[in-house]
Order: sequence, then structure tokens, then C-alpha cells
Amino acid sequence: MRGLLLVFIASACLAQDPTQQLDDIEKAHLPLLQPKTSKSAQTGGVTAELVSQLPKRGSMAGAVPVRNYIDQFVFARMQRDKVPHADLASDEEFVRRAYLDATGRIPTADDVQSFLASASPDKREKLIDRLTESDAFVDKWTFYFEDLFRAGGRMGSGLNLFHYWIREWLKLDRPYNEVVTDLLTGAGKTSFSVPGGLYYARDFVKAKDDPTEPDAHDLVDQNDTVDEFTITYSKVFLGLNLACVSCHDGARHLEKVNLYLAGKKRADFFNQSAFYGKTRQIMNWEFGYQANTEYTVDDLGPGYDAKAVSIVRVLRRGAETASPRFFLTGEAPKSNANYRDELARMITGDIQFSRALTNRVWAELMGFGIVEPADEFDLARFNPKAPPPAPWTIQPSNPELLEAMAKDFQNGNYSFRSVVRTIMKSSAYQLSSNFPGEWKPEYTTYYARKYVRMLSAPELHDAITLATAKPDAGVSKGQSGGMVMQMPDPGTAGAETKGFLRTFGQSNRDDMPKKTPQSSLQAMLLMQSKLVTERVAAKDGSRVEQLLKDTSDDRSLVEKLYLVTLSRKPGDAELATALKALSSDRKRGAENLQWALINSPEFIFNY
Repeated sequence: MRGLLLVFIASACLAQDPTQQLDDIEKAHLPLLQPKTSKSAQTGGVTAELVSQLPKRGSMAGAVPVRNYIDQFVFARMQRDKVPHADLASDEEFVRRAYLDATGRIPTADDVQSFLASASPDKREKLIDRLTESDAFVDKWTFYFEDLFRAGGRMGSGLNLFHYWIREWLKLDRPYNEVVTDLLTGAGKTSFSVPGGLYYARDFVKAKDDPTEPDAHDLVDQNDTVDEFTITYSKVFLGLNLACVSCHDGARHLEKVNLYLAGKKRADFFNQSAFYGKTRQIMNWEFGYQANTEYTVDDLGPGYDAKAVSIVRVLRRGAETASPRFFLTGEAPKSNANYRDELARMITGDIQFSRALTNRVWAELMGFGIVEPADEFDLARFNPKAPPPAPWTIQPSNPELLEAMAKDFQNGNYSFRSVVRTIMKSSAYQLSSNFPGEWKPEYTTYYARKYVRMLSAPELHDAITLATAKPDAGVSKGQSGGMVMQMPDPGTAGAETKGFLRTFGQSNRDDMPKKTPQSSLQAMLLMQSKLVTERVAAKDGSRVEQLLKDTSDDRSLVEKLYLVTLSRKPGDAELATALKALSSDRKRGAENLQWALINSPEFIFNY
């Protein structure tokens, strides 16, 4: 879609004078690449507003320990610039946060009480280790990577294979550089034997409806497919958005958007695409029909044609057939080596590969990335010898920390689980969302407090499932407990479930995932959706029905509803209000109480 938009922009500009054309193209690029309000500012503002409305959970006053190298960089920067920070989160605040961030699930009442009762000085570290070794950890991060890799309907019958392949490497903590190598080099019949090959196959650009060649090799536009995939893997694995330079040179277009890309030419993009120039995607044609979700991927093509007519972007005007050259370094593949094998080696061996991954994980766990957006790195800012403007003036917010995390990732054999653990075990992660004194917006990029985040669509759905003890009938059969986060494809959910997920921002897995801001539609849906109203009702084995039967004391009933829903006990005022509601109609009061708790910001956000 972005490629088509740029084609439209470029076409519209051709009839204008050169100065006006440059102004219009510059304006067109700014909203594409740089949001008007930064993610950090949005996150900091939401946190300050929301936390002021939440019940105070207290914090652990006193000196904040430096637990690992992350803390050294985070707190040294705050100390240098005289920025105050929050105290450590209380155990009550920490336990719910850790479960949601590591597993995407709210803790059970027993989980909360057991953790709070423990006197072990290292109980947080032990909890993090246990959570990151759990099947629920695999569930959450499988779903995350399926969104990131856009594992949806375009993978066809191979989707289940891809799903279980991701689960396997996450469970084994297979080195991430090996995983990405599989995604870049997979070949064969995609839907039945080569899960990695599906990643390339899903980016096909269809050339025509019916073949004119006997072998049907002309159904896929090979050059456009390669361009689309080059943009995809560059965003995901390198944090670079090459969409603009896929259509035109960066000079006189991108200076105010991305200084690094402003120095790149469209020919550089052609050379990067040329790593896939010999790679063919052959759509199966069986009995007069397209099996358009089944492909054979091989490396028997003629090479990338820099003059080929394009279906999705402006006319290519390359001088000749492009030769593979790595976009970041200009390196060419070794003589007689497979181009894609060489590309995988160059990408995974470059420090930018490790920066991109660790920045993404940091953003998931800390609220926003050290570089934002995560696929908009400006690498001119990473070179201390770069000409003005001076390096580090725009991104990243803490370059030394990002570089340290990237190198730690490399030295740790590219262990994804270790990245998550290292961040979660830091004091920076374990700060309270409560902030003592006056909060100033300029504190935000220092990570001077823990920032709240709205639960993702599958997290919110599954939290409702766990709190109410009622599986969702709209989740595909075979999923344990009706959990969306265990589904290979949320697009196969029932209509109401699918609508709920879409409203709360679930990716369609055709586009890159993005965060959805809070809206009144979401609030209305939570209040009225059957996914909430029918599951808080005291019937059919619901949580409310079970507690009404098993708990004769109203005080205990209220406390248990708070624990299973908000992972804490009620305060005195909350308890008094709830007891009053139960005194007039116990059943109705219990139903209304859980409905109100699910609709509270405290349930919808992680903090």
C-alpha cells in the first residue's frame, strides 16, 4: 500500500515545477516516516494521567540497586542530567506486570498470594526465570512474532507449519541469527516442508490471473515481489524503511526525514534487491486453477532486472542488471556463493541486526523504543564522524545502552530469551509507575518511571477469559482454554471475537503491526460486548457462579473477585462499596462488581 501511495504522489508531482515538486514530496514523506507526536511523548503523557487515577499501590522506598549493565547506563544518564526517578515497584505492582510482559496473561489469585507471601530476597529473579521458561511465554512471543512476520492467510495451508516452527525455536531458544537465516534462505515447496520459505512466499506480487507460459512461471511478478520482500525484511531485521528509496533517490527528498537514507540512491536499493534476483516464486497451477497459497521457491532465476516494468512502483530506470551489494556496507557476495546465503550472513553479522531486535524487545517491555519508530533507524546518527547535524541529536535516546544491548545479544549467541530476562531483571524495568514529586515531560526518554501500556488485543481477550474462567466459543476448536494467544491465525476466530480483536488493534497480518490508541469505541465494546457481559453472569460455570457457591462470606467473595481480576485485594473504600452492592442482591452485586473491574483502566492497562 505504501508503494502504491508513493507512486500516486510521484505521478501527481510530475506536472508541477521542480521547486513545488520537492516541497510536495517532502510533505508527503513526513507523515509516512515521522509521526507528529512521538511515541515516547504519548506514552509519558498517558502514564502520568492514568497513574494519577489509579489506587496507590505504594513502592519500595530507598536506594535503587544497580543490577546489571542496563541500570548502569540508565541511571548514570539520569544522574548526569539531574533527572529524578521513581522508587522500585512494590511486589503487588511488579507481579502483575511481570506475568503480562513475559506471558501475556494475568496471574491467578494463587500466583499473586504465593509471590506476596514469599520472603526470598531473589524472588523476582526466580519468578522471571520461571515465567520465561513457561509454555505461556512461548504462546505470547509466538503470537508476537507471527504479527511481526505477518503470518496470515497469505501463507495458506502452510500457516500451521509456520506456527509450530516458531513455537519450536522459541521453546528451544534457538539462536535468533539462525532463525532469520532460515527465513531468508528457505527454498522448496513452501506449504508442506519449508516453513522459512513461507516468509518470502507471502510477499508475492501477482502478475496476471491466467498464465500464458506452459509452466505458469509468469503468474508472479518476480522483480516486484523481490522489491516488496526487500522492504519487508529490511524493516523487520535491520530497522530500516527502504520504501522511499525503492522509488527514487534519497537526495533532495529525505534530508529532513532520514539523513542516512538521504545519501542513498535508488540504485543502492536495486543492488540490495539483487540478492533475490535469482530467486523465483513459482505459483502452483493445478487442473486449470491457481493454488495461490502454494509456491515453489528456488534459485534458478536470471537475476534482478533494474529496467523491468513495475506493477506497484514508479518505472525502473536502472542502467543494467543490478549486482548484489549489501545496503549497509557495499559488500558483494563471495564468488560462486548462493546470494541469499551471503545476504543472511551479512545481515545477521551486522551490529544493526542486533540493534533492531533488542530495540524492539525494549519497546515491548519498557513502553517505547530507544529508537522510535522501530523500523525508522537513521544510521547517520550512529556515526560519531558523520557531518552536521551532530550524531545522537535525534536518535537514539540512549545510544550507549542500545549498543551495549546489541553487543550483549551477539555475545550471548543471539538468545532471545536472554534479552527478555536481562531487561526484566534490571531495576530500570522494575521501577514503579508512581512518580514522587512533579513529573516533567522531558524526563520521559530517561525511563525515569515504568510506563503504562494498554494490553494488546489478544492479551485483553485472554485476560477476560482467565478472570471469568469462561473459554470463548469464538476461538478455534483445539485451543486450550479458549485463548486467542494460542491460535495460529486469529483471523479464523468467530465474528464477535474477530470484531473485538480488530477494535483493540489486532493486526490483519497483511500490514506491519502497530499500536492502536484508546478510543470510545473500545470503551463501549467492553461495556456491551457479550464477550464480557455473558461471561460475568453467574451461570455455566463462570467465575462468579463458582465463587458464589464456594464462598459464603461476602468479604472473602469481594477479595477473591479483586484478586482474579485485578491481581490485588480491594482497598477499604472499594471493599465498603462492594459489600453494600452485595447486601441488596448478592448474585447481581457480584456480577456487577466483576463487570466494573473488567471495565476499569486498571484491568485494561499494564503498569
